[in-house]
Amino acid sequence: MPKKLLLSLAAAAAALSLAACGADGEEDTKDEAAQSQEQGQQGQEEMPEPDLEGIPDVVAEIDGEEISGDEFSKNYEAQFQQLSMQSQMTGEEPDQEEIKQQALEMMINSELLVNEADEEGYTASDEDVDEYLATMAEENGMDSSDDLVKQFEEQGLDEERVREDIRKEVLMEQVIETVDAEEPSEEDLKEMYDMQVEQLEAMNEQMEDDQQQEVPEFDELKPDLEEQAAQQKENEAVEAHLEDLREDADIETHI
Repeated sequence: MPKKLLLSLAAAAAALSLAACGADGEEDTKDEAAQSQEQGQQGQEEMPEPDLEGIPDVVAEIDGEEISGDEFSKNYEAQFQQLSMQSQMTGEEPDQEEIKQQALEMMINSELLVNEADEEGYTASDEDVDEYLATMAEENGMDSSDDLVKQFEEQGLDEERVREDIRKEVLMEQVIETVDAEEPSEEDLKEMYDMQVEQLEAMNEQMEDDQQQEVPEFDELKPDLEEQAAQQKENEAVEAHLEDLREDADIETHI
């Protein structure tokens, strides 16, 4: 099953939105859904607009390959839209300059991994893309890939763009599969457990007695902790690998 690293920013924003829609759809009644939609429309009216002024024609060059300002703007808008929706709940307006830098860094990371995949001779066929789309559709509770593509299009991502993002994703995952990650130790698991217990106890302190959650035993949480710790180790290994790629690459940024 694909790991869905989703360093492609537009794909990440779309996938997160889909996950949220799927969760809401299972829990809301029709009346609640209508109310949520009305609130969402009101929130959208108040959302700030992404600042695209002054973005150059070329935002970065990686070993002579250019990342265009147009491509960057699409990724930045997707990221900005996602974070703006989250800001409606937190009340904090997104920092546009910070988001721009995050968007650029993620695009650079994607290009570095795709370039490595090309150098290593990895390929991503149309069948690979179709399989990836089918998996994403299933994970989001949709009947077909066509339904998923329609959902992407509603978020401003046409099918050609979606398929190209996924093609890159397939290539990146092939590189990531070769990155060695440490196995989490028992000590790692216990540290993670202690941190989660501490967070739960802090939450309980803010609640009435009848609302407090019981603190689970370590053995009860161990399977989930193992999965979380393994993912964390993998992320750390990928980050280290990207740092190595950056050191060996000639990267120039213009924003």
